[in-house]
Amino acid sequence: MKTHLLFFLLAFTLGAQAQGSSLSGQTFAGGAPLPYVNIALEGTSLGVASAEDGAFLLENVPPGSYRLVASALGYHTWMKKVELHPGQELSLGRITLEPNILNLQEAVVTGTMKETYLKDSPVKVEVISGRYLQQQGAPTNLMESVGLINGAQEVVACGVCGTNSISLNGLPGAYTAILMDGTPIYGNLAAVYGLNGIPRSIIERIEVIRGPSSTLYGSEAVAGVINIITKHPEEQPLLSADVMGTTNGESFGNLAFAPQLGKWRSYTGIDYGYTDKYADRNGDGFGDFVNLNRLSLFTKWELERESGKAFSIFGKYYSESRRNGVEEFMRDGAWRHLRGSEEVYGESILTRRGELFGAYELPTALALKVDYSLSYHHQDSYYGADHYEAEQAIAFANLTLPLEIGRHNLLLGFTSRWQGYDDNTVATLQSPGRQFIPGFFAQDEWKLRDNLSLLAGARLDHYQAHGLIFAPRFNLKYSFSDWTAVRFNGGTGFRIVNLFTEDHAFISGQREVVIEESLQPERSYNAAANLHHVYLLGKSQGTLDVDLFYTYFTNKIIPDYDTPGQIIYANTRGYARTMGMSINLSHQFPFPLSAQVGLNWQRATQTEPDADGQLRTQPIEFAQQWSGVGAFNYRWKKPGLTFAYTLNATGPMALPEAFDFGPDGQLLPTSRPTESDPFLFHSLQASKILADWKLEVYCGVQNLLDYRQPFSPLAGFNDPNARAGFSQSFDTAYAYGPMQGREFYLGLRWEL
Repeated sequence: MKTHLLFFLLAFTLGAQAQGSSLSGQTFAGGAPLPYVNIALEGTSLGVASAEDGAFLLENVPPGSYRLVASALGYHTWMKKVELHPGQELSLGRITLEPNILNLQEAVVTGTMKETYLKDSPVKVEVISGRYLQQQGAPTNLMESVGLINGAQEVVACGVCGTNSISLNGLPGAYTAILMDGTPIYGNLAAVYGLNGIPRSIIERIEVIRGPSSTLYGSEAVAGVINIITKHPEEQPLLSADVMGTTNGESFGNLAFAPQLGKWRSYTGIDYGYTDKYADRNGDGFGDFVNLNRLSLFTKWELERESGKAFSIFGKYYSESRRNGVEEFMRDGAWRHLRGSEEVYGESILTRRGELFGAYELPTALALKVDYSLSYHHQDSYYGADHYEAEQAIAFANLTLPLEIGRHNLLLGFTSRWQGYDDNTVATLQSPGRQFIPGFFAQDEWKLRDNLSLLAGARLDHYQAHGLIFAPRFNLKYSFSDWTAVRFNGGTGFRIVNLFTEDHAFISGQREVVIEESLQPERSYNAAANLHHVYLLGKSQGTLDVDLFYTYFTNKIIPDYDTPGQIIYANTRGYARTMGMSINLSHQFPFPLSAQVGLNWQRATQTEPDADGQLRTQPIEFAQQWSGVGAFNYRWKKPGLTFAYTLNATGPMALPEAFDFGPDGQLLPTSRPTESDPFLFHSLQASKILADWKLEVYCGVQNLLDYRQPFSPLAGFNDPNARAGFSQSFDTAYAYGPMQGREFYLGLRWEL
């Protein structure tokens, strides 16, 4: 009897298996097979992961109706209803997953100086793609793109000429290292004057690290790193053009050509900007618009070597004429012959800059790589009657050697940097600044377990005036799952100050510079933590990032504007601190709407002993107490329209004391507000692709609600006892918000 029962059960099982069905297919993304995609039948425990070639097979599936779901981090979930009959072998063929805004499979290089996936990097890196910049608005250069980076701020250093820099974590722009393809070329003089010359058309993506990164990138990387990754020539259309005009009389455009010449692939183009308009809505007698003529020529060449090793060369030439002033200075091109006038006030900045940089992997068994850059920057400026002329040259080379030993991923590097700086101020009258800076760094990324990695590194640089400077760092990443990870970072940073290249307030306006001592290198000590979580919400998905940061400074150099008519520079006798928290949420809805929302809270303070020796804490000027950014993108499929809305919220910030003249011609006894009010900046854009014409049309509006800061960015402009701009009380340092009003724009992009 038992034998018959066993035979019956076996026959029943085999019969059921014979009636079972199977599902097969292959997953792709971007034209290439996509491995490790989760394939599952919704509502059942049946599932499998796709293989290295994207192929998958689900066997022994009971007949019936199912919803097949294919999901992978960084891609939209793919779903399809399937009907399986007994014994059916259903092949779904090619399944293509579309990437989404989460960018979890993005390869990044900034955090560890080697390529790694964003989700695997032990260092928190934020990524903004060039295409995303186009979809959200119409930034014409890097400076206009920072509004999409949570915690980043464009700081305007001069209310007349509009020179600006990028602030991270509440620190001035000179504390942020700007890289191109991982190579530091923007420092000192260029940090104030050169960043406007990075055209949007060459940006593939922007990688951002907030927090000290001096271990890898040396001085200037105290607040963080912004790395502009340029486009690869082989991925560009043969011919492309982009032109845009605004209701403020501005015109911007670029033309690029990407041919293949033998084994060389190239990308060459020209980018221009033009503004020539005078308007004075705030009634201070000076133009609200900075006028300019800007031209950038760029070319990038990549060689396809038989060894597969990299060899790239990038060259760029940048020329800009920037000016603003009183109406007489601006009208009908009068600035050309009024530069340096003692009667008519205007500011005119002529910039000429050349760059050459790239990478070369040596033809050796070891993976030796050289990153190199050469740059020359010339500045010829007039601030009223005061002439400021400066030139800076930098030569940089970085030799790296990656080594893998078991679970240890080592990186060794030797750097050499030569820089020369000279200007017509008393600071370099006797001895122009020329120095050679050799350095060495090493880091070890140790994978203790599959879900736990430790990165430790250190850098040692030698400065002629300061000797050896040591900068270590420590990073820890722990993954609770594929969906959740935490990162802890700690380390030190340092900064060698080249004062007259970084702060031109000493000559813009009528303040006298007072340097109280021999300035020593600034040092910082940093700790940070990050929580990264990927979540599924119904049929949608998103990421949540929470960051905490704290930085403590010694020897910090902070300009003191409290003494009327002076800027006093000295190393702090106390200390300075920045601390804060930021939250970033990215969400992709099942319908074609994506959203990215960021909030940033920070406190940036300096603590100094007062006349009685008591420590007194006050906020660092122009550091926002809080800020927020929201970016929403919706695609209306039927007409093929894409709509983008961007909101920037700026919280209060400390401002310098600024005194206005009263009706009696005397300075008022009380200053303007020393803290700004919060404000919002709204932008809208709509775009449509005309595939048959290979055109994309886009239009939009910036500063939708026409917000302008309620006070003039200038002080002392209405002194009845002096010509406009030449008063001893004239100052240009009260700029903290937009001075131009609402602006509409229209543009065309074309690709062949």
